[in-house]
Amino acid sequence: MKFQPPKGTRDFLPEEMVKREFVINTIKNVFVRYGFDPLETPVFENFEVLAVKGGLGEDVRKQVFYFEDKAEREMGLRPELTIGMARVIAANPQLPKPFKRYCIAPVWRYEEITAGRKREFYQCDIDVAGSESMEADAECIACAVECFKSLGFKEFKIKINNRKILEGFLELIKKEVEPEAIVEFSSVEVFRAIDKMSKIGLEGVKEELKKIGFKGSQIDELLKIASIKGSFEYVMKKGREVLKGIKIAEDGLDELEEVFKFSEVYEISDYFELDFGLARGLDYYTGPIFEIAVETKRSIGSIAGGGRYDNLIGLLGGRPVPATGISLGIERIIEIMKDEGMFNLPKTKVKAFVANVNEKVKDETAKIAQELRKNGISCQTDLMGRNLTKQLELADNLGIPYAIIVGEKELKEGKFKLKNMKEKSEKDFSLKEIIDMIQK
Repeated sequence: MKFQPPKGTRDFLPEEMVKREFVINTIKNVFVRYGFDPLETPVFENFEVLAVKGGLGEDVRKQVFYFEDKAEREMGLRPELTIGMARVIAANPQLPKPFKRYCIAPVWRYEEITAGRKREFYQCDIDVAGSESMEADAECIACAVECFKSLGFKEFKIKINNRKILEGFLELIKKEVEPEAIVEFSSVEVFRAIDKMSKIGLEGVKEELKKIGFKGSQIDELLKIASIKGSFEYVMKKGREVLKGIKIAEDGLDELEEVFKFSEVYEISDYFELDFGLARGLDYYTGPIFEIAVETKRSIGSIAGGGRYDNLIGLLGGRPVPATGISLGIERIIEIMKDEGMFNLPKTKVKAFVANVNEKVKDETAKIAQELRKNGISCQTDLMGRNLTKQLELADNLGIPYAIIVGEKELKEGKFKLKNMKEKSEKDFSLKEIIDMIQK
C-alpha cells in the first residue's frame, strides 16, 4: 500500500526547502527592519471566532477545515492569519499601540487547487493595530514592496481601492436608477461578487449580482463604474466627479489621497494603480484595500493583498482598535521565481563532506567534523560504511561544494586534501586553512 500526502498538500524535499527558506528568511529580514515583531497563534481556533459576523465572510467560512474535538467543541483550522492576531489584540488591550506584528505560518482552506495555491499554504503577514493614520497602510505596502525588491522582483503593480468608495457606488446606483428597480441588498454580498471578476469573468459577475437581487440597470451602472482604473491621478479625478456629494465615498477618496501622499515619501507611488473594481473578498475590510501583482510570463494572480479593518478587533470582544495589514503569498512567489529563473541557490546548506579513506580513521574523521561545526561550518560524514569513491559520489549528488579527505597519511602530516566538487580540483591544506577558506 502506497501512502500519499492529503490532496492539496505537499512534501518539500531538501532542495525545495532551500528555496522556501531563502524566500521566507528574506521576507522575515525585511519585516524586522520595518519594526515588526513576531507573533504566533494556534493553528486552529474556536469556530465561533472564524464564523463571527463581519469577519472572514461566507466564502472563506465555507472553506474552513471544520472539526469537533473530543469534548464536541467546534473548531476550525485557521484559513488566514489576521483573525487570530485580532483575537489576541482584543484579549490583551494593555498591549502598547501601535502594535506591529509579523507572522509567517501555514494556513488551510478547502478550495479548488490551482497554480500557486494548494489547500495548505503559507502566508507572510504584517499588521499595524492602533493607528488611524493612513501612513500605517502606506508603510505596510512599502514593506511588501521592499520584500519583493529584496527577492529580485523589478516590475510590479500596486492596485488600490477603498471599501468606502464601493459603498458610495451602491448609494449612487440607488440615486440614479428607476425607483422600481431598487432592491435591498447586503453591500458585502456585492463586494464578494465583484471580487470574483478575475475568476468567473464579467458575465459570471452579472449572474452573481442577479442572484443577490440586482436588476439589469443596476448591474450595468455598477460595472460601468467598477471598470474605471488607471493612473492614480486620472482615476482619482474621475472618482471626484462621479461620486461628488456622496460623503462615504468622498471620505474613501480622501483616505486614498492620504495613502498616496505617504507613498511618495516611501518612494513607491510610481507603482500605484487606482482600480475601482478591486473589492477583495473578506468581509472585515473597512477602508483602503490593496493588491500587488508582478509582470511575469505566466498569469498567476496577485502575490500580496491586504487592507484596513477597523472593526474586526471590536467584533472579537475587544475595544474598537483601528488596524491595517498585508499578506504575502509564499506559494505564488516561489512559483513565479521558478518560472522566471530567479533562484541561484545551492541544492543543500551543507558546506563540506568529511570523507574517510578507511575505517581506521573514522574516529578522527568525526573529530574533524566536530571541529568544523564548532567553527560554524555545516558538514556531513559517512554513516553508511561506504568506500571513499562512494562517499565522494554521495557528496557530489547532494551538491555539497567541498569534500575533505582524511587518511592515515593526512593525519600524520596534518595536511588534508580539500576537493572542490564543482571544479573537480583538489589541494592540500591544514585544517585551520580549510576552515578559513570555507568560512569566506
